[in-house]
Parts: sequence; structure tokens; C-alpha cells
Amino acid sequence: MIKLDARRPVHFCDGLSRRDFLHAGALGMAGLGLSLSDLFALKAAGAVNPANDVNCICLFLVGAPSQLDTWDMKPDAPSEIRGPYKAIKTNVPGIQISEIFPRMAQHADKFALIRSVHYAGVAVHDAGHQVMQTGRLFQAGTESPHVGSILGYLKGPKGDIPPHVLLPRPIGNTGGNMPHGQTAGFLGKLHDPFVLGADPSEPAFQVPDLLPPDYLTAIRADQRRNLRDLVDASVRDFEANPDARLLNASFDQAYTMISSSKARAAFDLSQEPDSVKDRYGRNRFGMSCLLARRLVESGVRFVTVNMFETVFNEITWDIHGSAPFSPIEAYSDLLGPMFDNAYASLLEDLTSRGLLDNTMVVAMGEFGRTPKINPAGGRDHWPQCWTVSMAGGGIKGGQVIGASDEIGAYPKDRPVPAAEVAATMLHGLGIDLEKDLPGPQGRPIRVVDQGVEPIKELF
Repeated sequence: MIKLDARRPVHFCDGLSRRDFLHAGALGMAGLGLSLSDLFALKAAGAVNPANDVNCICLFLVGAPSQLDTWDMKPDAPSEIRGPYKAIKTNVPGIQISEIFPRMAQHADKFALIRSVHYAGVAVHDAGHQVMQTGRLFQAGTESPHVGSILGYLKGPKGDIPPHVLLPRPIGNTGGNMPHGQTAGFLGKLHDPFVLGADPSEPAFQVPDLLPPDYLTAIRADQRRNLRDLVDASVRDFEANPDARLLNASFDQAYTMISSSKARAAFDLSQEPDSVKDRYGRNRFGMSCLLARRLVESGVRFVTVNMFETVFNEITWDIHGSAPFSPIEAYSDLLGPMFDNAYASLLEDLTSRGLLDNTMVVAMGEFGRTPKINPAGGRDHWPQCWTVSMAGGGIKGGQVIGASDEIGAYPKDRPVPAAEVAATMLHGLGIDLEKDLPGPQGRPIRVVDQGVEPIKELF
């Protein structure tokens, strides 16, 4: 039986009750793609590779950092190639990065740089977002699932906290009007990440409701009399089915998750000292990274942090050089310090708390930037070659994988197709890359395409 009562009355923010939540679940059954066969699959999938319990924090650097001004410096190239920033030494001999990352330079022994990432798709932000986070491009109406959603689908939550959380908000308009690769795609909305939906650096920031937006929408619609009657009838009909008992555990788990004091405490930044907040940086990205650390500590398997939501009319990594985009000077004035403080603090805290060994930290953009500075003084889109950083979770730090040519334009050694970055995350998280996932119309789709391999040198 689906339990429609609680041991005591429970109400959530917005006046939602346990019964409202279960109605939302019923609507999810009807409209969000969950079937009995999905439930059987989820039960079977919950035990996938339990021994390899690695988590991941993915820092998505929306706008696409320039490889030549960050992690693949070319100090001997002409000025129009090398740009305005100097290379500095790190704590690993032979590895240099940009002067805009002085704190990060002291942790090169913890991270690896992949300097030969590339893809052959169109040079638009949305396409890069997709391939980096799903391993595939949107095609034939099929949207592939985010790495974190695959992990959540196959391994499920740890206790009463969501398996995949996205901070602070999903990527918005970046000019392409296509999906950004941050949903569960063909796995269904049940496996979408829980979205914070608020700026954690705001003074008025509070612990959010843990219901995903689709459920909230469904509940509000459910409050209308005609739809409530329809749902009541659907619940009665469904409970008459002997297979309905399979839903009991699923609903109980989801209900426990959104009403859990542990889950809510994980989002409570007021528990962090001011000194810690200062180290990370009291800005949206810094506080999101601090929150990501708290979430992983509390049992979240995968946290996606979007550094920005758009590339228009705010300072981002998208340095075309003229409005509505950013000037290259923003790298030293704002972006470098913002990333440097949050990233270095995250690595330091994960290390001191004994969490880095089982927490992968990935910092990546959607593509690189043109080798030659344009007439506006910036750099344009360039998917032919760029750099990704990976640390923790079994990644061997203190190394560089691949190399670009003398102007950072194309891979020279060990080219790394962009899809291999997603495959590497999945591999590090203990996912069998040959496993089939349930695609549209029941058609199985592999976790990654045939021939896509992880970057094995990293492990």
C-alpha cells in the first residue's frame, strides 16, 4: 500500500503536506516517465559497484576560460598569442600556470592538467556544455543524461540526501537555444538534479525546499479541485494493483529525504565560521563551492557548481573583448581571484578532512579560446584545444596529460576527445562504461558511445 498518512502531521514550506508530496509522486508516475519496469530497474541498479564509493564536485566554468591565459601558458609566443599574463611556477617542478592563480599553484601536486581536450562540434556554448557533461551532443531529439544523473540513477542516494545537486541555478541563455546537458535527459525527470535555485552568498540565503521544480509545479496544479479528484482516482486505481507495493519504499525514501534534518543541515551555511567563508570568497561561486563541500560531507554523490548562469551582460570567462561580453582584463581583476580562492580552499578542506581521496574535483569549461587575440582585445570560441583540471577521487595529481602546439591551437601530443572527460568521470565514479541505460521507447543506450574510453593515465 502507498502510505498516505504519517505518524504525525508534517507540512513543508509553501503549505505542502505529506499527502501533497505523495500526490506529486502520483503525478510523476503519470507524467514524468516512471513505470513499474523503471522501478524494477532502479532496485537492481541500486547495488551497482557499491565498493567504489567515489563522489564528484564538478566546477563548470561557464563561458569557457582561455587555455592560454590560465593553464596552458605560452610565454615564448608572440604577444598577440601569449596574452597579458605571465606564467608562474607551481609546487611541482616543470608545471607552470597563470599568475592569476597563485593559491592554486601551491596545490599542483593534487591536480592533473589535461591540455589537449578537443571536439569537432560547432563552436557554440550549448554544444560544449552538452558534450562535456554528458559525453554526447543533443541529436535526433534525444537528450543524454548528465554524469551526475547517471550516477544517481545507478547508485541511488546515500540515505536521506539527494544523490545529485546543482548549484546555484541551471545554466540559462548562452545564445544557442539548446539543452545544456544538466538534466537526466532520457533517464527521465525523476533523476534530474535537485537545484538550489538561490544565491548562497546573499545575506538572506536560507536552507531551500528540497522538492525539485517539476514536483512543485505538479503540486500547485494538484491543488485545483478537478486535478486533485483525478489524482485521487488514479491513486485508488494504482493501489489496487499488486505491484503498487514496490512504490512504498520509493515514496518513503523520497519523503524522508525532503523532510530530513540532516539534508537541511547540509545546506545551512550559517554553521560555517566567517573565516572559512572569507577563504572561499563571499561571492556566488565561493559560497557554492563551500556548500558543495558540505553536501559531499553529508552524503551527496555528485555536486555540479555553475560558476555563471549566462555569458551576457556580466563578467564571465567569455572574453570576446566587447559588450555584452567580457574584457580579457577581467581574468586578473575578478575571475582569477574568484576561482583561485574557491578552488584552493576546496582542495585544502577536502584534504584536511580526509575527503579528497574519495572526492573527484573537476574544473572545466565548454571549450577554449582562439590563440590569437582579436581586434577587440579578447579571444573568441575555440573547441579545437583547451585544458581541463581534475583532482582527487583516485586521480594522480602533479602531472600533465597531453600537450598543445606552440600557440595552444591544436593538440600536439595525446589528443583527448571531449567525450573522454565525461567517460573519465564515470570511470572514476565506478560506473561500467559498457552498461546499457534505458533510452527512449525502451531502446537501450550505452553509458558512453562505443570506442569512448577514460583517460587511463590519470589513475
